[in-house]
Amino acid sequence: MAYGLLGVLGFSLTLPATRLAVSSLDPLVVGLGRSLVAACLAAPVLLLTRQPKPARAHLRGLALVILGVIIGFPVLSAWAMRIVPAAHGAVVLGLLPLATALAGALRAHERPPVIFWCASVVGSFTVVGFALATGGGRFQPADLALLGAVVLAALGYAEGGRLARELGGWQVICWALVLAAPLLAVPVAFRIWQHGLAATPSAWGGFAYVSVVSMFLGFFAWFHGLAVGGVARVGQLQLLQPFFTLAAAAMFLGERFGSGAIICAVVVAISIFAGRRGKGTVASLNANAA
Repeated sequence: MAYGLLGVLGFSLTLPATRLAVSSLDPLVVGLGRSLVAACLAAPVLLLTRQPKPARAHLRGLALVILGVIIGFPVLSAWAMRIVPAAHGAVVLGLLPLATALAGALRAHERPPVIFWCASVVGSFTVVGFALATGGGRFQPADLALLGAVVLAALGYAEGGRLARELGGWQVICWALVLAAPLLAVPVAFRIWQHGLAATPSAWGGFAYVSVVSMFLGFFAWFHGLAVGGVARVGQLQLLQPFFTLAAAAMFLGERFGSGAIICAVVVAISIFAGRRGKGTVASLNANAA
């Protein structure tokens, strides 16, 4: 849970930092370019630690991680952040814990108990209701992109947590970044040729954050937490992410929210505690092999 919380804290600044980045940079450059920067960090780490190459059996899972957290979520969220505020983005991202739990049940062979699902639904709707009330967001075309980002991120999280049981948490994201880099280089170079790289210092600061923290360091803790604690249960910590995001949006972007955050945070904390009390079963691949 501690590793999962570190990951959530790192990811919570992703939307505000992305909004800063896309204020001057092309959304596709931000969405895919951040993965290229992270790949330049991942490759030396893999070489210096002499990590063995993934087996062919791992490639399909790594492809899902690439689709979900390296291409899907970054591109869709970057496009949405050019249209709606970061506080509005918290509306849809409040559904990410429940989506991650569903993906974990499908991909990581987890079977959480009924109490977990009840707590997850209560917590998710609390987060969504709070974000709607404070963000003042209405259903817009950008919300479709955010919904797609939720679905793809949940799939990538679940698959990454499953693979981390075999490859290790940081190894999963590093191999996914390195394998994806050749696919990303051409579209990023084309968009740079079209739109250039002129940007404000704040935009470059936001891009640096999503490249180094959101796309690289945050996954070290996040995938490790999902692997050892369970995708569904550790994924519940994402219920806290909208509150961290709203605080960051207020601090860095001047966006405001009401005092109802305290009441909602208490409800969310209770739902996380209740979800952890249930004893579900997690069928790891190692157990199956044994």
